[in-house]
Amino acid sequence: MLFTGVIYVDLKQWQPEDEHFWQTSGKSIANRNLWISIPSLLCGFAVWMMWSIISVQMLNLGFPYSASELFTLAAIAGLSGATLRIPASFFVRLCGGRYTIFLTTSLLMIPALGTGLALQDQSTPFWVFQLLALLSGIGGGNFAASMSNISFFFPKKQQGLALGLNAGLGNFGVTSMQILVPLFMTFGAFSLLGGGEPMVLQKASGTLIGSIAAGSDTWIQNAGFLWLLLLIPLAFAIWFGMNNIHTEEVTPKLPSAAGSFSIILMMYGIGFVTSMIGLWLILPEAANGSGYSIPKELVLVLVLFATVMALKLLPGAIRTSLERQYKIFNNRHTWVMSVLYIMTFGSFIGFAAAFPLSIQVIFGYSHIMVDGVMTHNTANPNGPSALTYAWIAPFIGALIRPVGGWLSDKWGGALVTQVCAVVMITCALGAAYYMQLAYQSATPEHYFMPFFLIFLGLFAASGVGNGSTFKTIAVVFPKEQAGPVLGWTSAVAAYGAFYIPQVFGEQIKAATPEYAMIGFAVFYALCVLINWFFYLRKNGEFYNP
Repeated sequence: MLFTGVIYVDLKQWQPEDEHFWQTSGKSIANRNLWISIPSLLCGFAVWMMWSIISVQMLNLGFPYSASELFTLAAIAGLSGATLRIPASFFVRLCGGRYTIFLTTSLLMIPALGTGLALQDQSTPFWVFQLLALLSGIGGGNFAASMSNISFFFPKKQQGLALGLNAGLGNFGVTSMQILVPLFMTFGAFSLLGGGEPMVLQKASGTLIGSIAAGSDTWIQNAGFLWLLLLIPLAFAIWFGMNNIHTEEVTPKLPSAAGSFSIILMMYGIGFVTSMIGLWLILPEAANGSGYSIPKELVLVLVLFATVMALKLLPGAIRTSLERQYKIFNNRHTWVMSVLYIMTFGSFIGFAAAFPLSIQVIFGYSHIMVDGVMTHNTANPNGPSALTYAWIAPFIGALIRPVGGWLSDKWGGALVTQVCAVVMITCALGAAYYMQLAYQSATPEHYFMPFFLIFLGLFAASGVGNGSTFKTIAVVFPKEQAGPVLGWTSAVAAYGAFYIPQVFGEQIKAATPEYAMIGFAVFYALCVLINWFFYLRKNGEFYNP
């Protein structure tokens, strides 16, 4: 029996490759799970990335933090979200899909509610916002669990479409957040429920439909409260509408709900601990860090491997399962594809986190000489609103992602990746040029449109590259390794959500934001060489897979 009444039970038989089973019962169950999974993943991306918009409005409202400090909030969420993808890759096999998606989605209510409460008071300590940003990383971890879960519900010939819908529409959580949060901040949507009083803008802000003048009321706390409107009903939909697949291939030893929740929380706990240690080593003392100035690249590698090894120390079935999955690390192409996926998805998610505040800091201020010193703190009345424009770039990147898969089917994944890398080099250098001009100008708005259009090209190329790298992974790796490799590369690349905002914050503090883009262009050039050496040399192991 597949269900009793309205409460769906565990599926102890699941044969999607059997055409009769699929048409008579499997298809409807799989589609129901997919269409509950999609909005859950969308909310995960939204809560994970919401600090990119919140930090802009905190600056507009005069919260007592510098731009470089505010950049760390998106970076903290980025690092924890990437790290949590590592344990999340294994949740479905250990704990069941329904239990996993229910708990990981429900946990998002904590940073959503906490953020709404904390933003009602400008005297809230900075460490509170840092803690909430850390917890927002749960939304980033959800991707690995969600993709793993949906892949088991569909036959192989339909997995591409199902995973494409889940990932593609889930990625729209970034755009949805960048549209909805500014709109909800314009009115007291939750005032009758004790949602707090408005604050007054010190600098002009904006929404999708236009600018908002300084002196206007804004309800910044709605940026957190908004997601409760979706997360609460989603929790009920997941619990009563999704299924665990309790079979040998998917979840062979399904614990009770309480047992599954305990495993998930324990594994997530490891990810949080390694993330916090890494952040403490990286962040300056002014941002509650150690101030040791350890290179962030080294710390990211340490966090990554500390998480992997700590998980392996867990006892029983968890350790056995992980040891089987860890065989992917013996394949050199795991590391090659990790680098290439950092270039594509890492750039997409990192720039999505850093783009709004970068617009605000570079173009929202007039950069003028005062007593022979270049200053960057004079409000620019003609500056573009970051909240009006920021959503367009990740929207294009998410929308065009399926095109990358289609082009790769026709021309080969490695060739498409190579073209994307060249475009990304060109766009990164072009963006650096206009950033340099703007950050030295009293009228930076004159350089905004070419900068913005170039960034649209950068997002589009990264979106196409997301599809092409997935195609290469599917061809290069045997079937038993392709799934774990997808999970691993998605975790590694998600560190872009930490690294890129952190680099932008450092370079803006040094008054050289263009250096960030030049550095990324150098990395993309390295990826061109790596992609050519492994996948576009005709005498290589693989040619244009």
